[in-house]
Amino acid sequence: MTSPIIPLPDLALPSLESRTTGALVGAAVGDALGGPVEGWTPEAIVERHGGRVRGIVEPFHRDAWRTARPIAPYHKGDGHVTDDTLMTHALVRVYEKVRDHLDAYAVADHLVPDLITTPRWVPELDAEVLPLQRIFLAEKWIVARIHYGHVDPREAGVGNIVNCGAAMYMAPVGVVNAGNPAGAYAEALDVAGAHQSSYGREAAGVFAAAVAAAFKPGATPESVVAEALALAKDGTRAAIEAVCEVAAGHDDFEAALAPLRAAVAPFDTVGTDYRKPSLGARRPSRLHAIEELPIALGMLLVGRGDYRHTVLGAVNYGRDCDSIATMAGAVVGALRGAEAVPEEWSGEVSRASRLDLRAPAEALAAVAREVFARDVERRRAHEELFGAITGVA
Repeated sequence: MTSPIIPLPDLALPSLESRTTGALVGAAVGDALGGPVEGWTPEAIVERHGGRVRGIVEPFHRDAWRTARPIAPYHKGDGHVTDDTLMTHALVRVYEKVRDHLDAYAVADHLVPDLITTPRWVPELDAEVLPLQRIFLAEKWIVARIHYGHVDPREAGVGNIVNCGAAMYMAPVGVVNAGNPAGAYAEALDVAGAHQSSYGREAAGVFAAAVAAAFKPGATPESVVAEALALAKDGTRAAIEAVCEVAAGHDDFEAALAPLRAAVAPFDTVGTDYRKPSLGARRPSRLHAIEELPIALGMLLVGRGDYRHTVLGAVNYGRDCDSIATMAGAVVGALRGAEAVPEEWSGEVSRASRLDLRAPAEALAAVAREVFARDVERRRAHEELFGAITGVA
């Protein structure tokens, strides 16, 4: 039996700062919880851990993570964040430099140099290295195309494998456009053009829009999904519709795991065996979608706005569950604020990863306030100009 949908306004409205912290810390915790079981099936996760994952767990290969394939040499588990969080924090640093809306050229001018010039602490490698040495091939693409190939940043994403690589770190775009999903969607599409094309780029826009929608006072999981659907196009929209229609009938992630996978399967190009993608995997298409975003939004509905239930559902789904949990954690964190993210998780992830998870959120909230003030000035200037043009005061 499905529990009644409980709106969220009873909780005192979280501030911009609290929602921003909820979004970024919530994303990082989801990332860390999902990392050690990434790529596995729900059944394999149960067999390895003697049941569903309920918190921070050790590496899937306890004593052989350094050599186990295809995971090596990354220490996934024990509270370590992955490249999802590293890229999110890198994008926050870009916002801190530009202190305004971003576009594909901001990726070329600031994000790419950040990845290749400044060593950062990488928890999975237990070392301070250039972020380029940790990010996946789909993210290395932006360095090869822009830094070495001198491709127009607006077109650099064309030809890359189509995956969730751009979407996974777009939460900051949603924060800077808090309450304005359409603005977040447009900005994320521009930023992601340097990284992705097709439904990978579309997912980046829709995820940013979902985060922005979650900031609205009185927002609910249902309203966030509705606003995402209002902007989503083609296979991405169809996949979200299909998954969320199924998710609406569940309030327990255990029962929802198989139905949600069945709902997204027709739109997913990777196939049944996540580690052995099909021949048509990750190719551009107007009919398909990445798997991660629809499942994240589906788990948001299943979790009914509860951080633990939402993120644990995403984690135990398996497959690319670190990115699914990153996205789900960002949206539910923005909905509920910083207090929604369990301190026993966030504190341990921060300690184990040797990262201050709150500082980027504090910095980004300040940037969001500055950008909004600039937007107001620009809008008023345009109103005056348009009034002069039309003769309307």
